[in-house]
Amino acid sequence: MAMPRLEVGVSYAAPRRSVPTSTSFRRWVEAALQGARHRKPAELSIRIVGAREGRALNLRYRGKDYATNVLSFPVELPRGVASPLLGDLVICAPVLAREAREQRKAPRDHYAHLTVHGVLHLLGFDHQNERDAVRMETLETRILAKLGIADPY
Repeated sequence: MAMPRLEVGVSYAAPRRSVPTSTSFRRWVEAALQGARHRKPAELSIRIVGAREGRALNLRYRGKDYATNVLSFPVELPRGVASPLLGDLVICAPVLAREAREQRKAPRDHYAHLTVHGVLHLLGFDHQNERDAVRMETLETRILAKLGIADPY
């Protein structure tokens, strides 16, 4: 089955060393959408940031004064407005690199995981309670397995 139209914009506000290409991010987004059975056109942006910007965004939007690995900003459209826009993801490259080292994961696999995780948040998945967390993690694991990536949990 052909994938509906997909637009993925990737911007790099951190050094690109060891950061995957936009082609990789697009592949992971497409896998997440297919895994979640999202069958509509989709648009989203991904911004790769450094620790300072990641911390500022986390403080501004979540009230937490530290950089985190990924932030998801689902689009909020007025009622009755149809759009393929899903929202924005922000991935903090230094946090991701540190976590990959600590968890002994390949950075590329961790980028894939956080991209899939973020896309699922844009689609409305969450992990606020145990039942939802299990559902989301199971889906993430299934999507990553199709990409040849080991269970991140």
